[in-house]
Amino acid sequence: MGKRGATRTVRIHRHRDGVATREKDAVAVEEPLEIRVSWTDGGTRRTEALSVTMRTPGDDFDLVAGFLHGEGVASVTDDVQELTYCRSGEAAQDYNVVEARLGPGATFDADRLRRNFYTSSSCGVCGKASLESVEAAGCEMLPDDGFTIGIDLLKELPGLLGKGQGVFDRTGGLHAAGLFDVTGRCRALREDVGRHNAVDKVLGHAFLRSGLPARERILVVSGRTSFEIVQKAVTAGVPCLVAVGAPSSLAVDLAVRFNQTLVGFARDGGFNVYAGLERIQ
Repeated sequence: MGKRGATRTVRIHRHRDGVATREKDAVAVEEPLEIRVSWTDGGTRRTEALSVTMRTPGDDFDLVAGFLHGEGVASVTDDVQELTYCRSGEAAQDYNVVEARLGPGATFDADRLRRNFYTSSSCGVCGKASLESVEAAGCEMLPDDGFTIGIDLLKELPGLLGKGQGVFDRTGGLHAAGLFDVTGRCRALREDVGRHNAVDKVLGHAFLRSGLPARERILVVSGRTSFEIVQKAVTAGVPCLVAVGAPSSLAVDLAVRFNQTLVGFARDGGFNVYAGLERIQ
């Protein structure tokens, strides 16, 4: 089984102005990725499947690293000793399974992770409990250290992100996330069919290069901002999150709680500031 690309060509019937033509079109690839964790427990090496996510193939190691950091499994780069694609017995390489081998200094509580996944997918969990869970996970208040963003840059960021969305240009079917500095330079950009995956990929890229916490970076996302996306950004120490779309109420609450600048509807030369106005010049 070989590695997949991010796009696949399909045959379509295109209808325009009353005329139907048979053509080829590019669509974004969506496939499952199983994330496994291998760690030492009482001198015994254990391996367990942790999660399955639907993603666009590519930058899978960045995706897994970002996911593990966001879930509190890996705090520093050395916590992830090795990332490998897994083999299924004697069969060919399976590029839809990634195993993260944790370093000797990393601690892994499989039961806690299972409880977290169950809670986040269950009904009836209130917003207050969700906010408290982020604090309990050890997330720190983002500091008032003089980091500021210019209004002109905020207006430009969506366009700068769009320039790097090569697969989106071909398919129209992918989200994107990018890390930028205060000069507008793109430090990393990733695309994926899932909004959360795109964020995990770009933050995982920074994590594997010892770039977290990202105290002087701006995270830009192509869609809306949910609680989970703000949580990932806060965990990564990102002081400013800019979205082309709208934030949810809980995303705003979380940004306020952790002193993050949250910007939404950044498009057409304008934007809304939902939290952290003091960082914007």
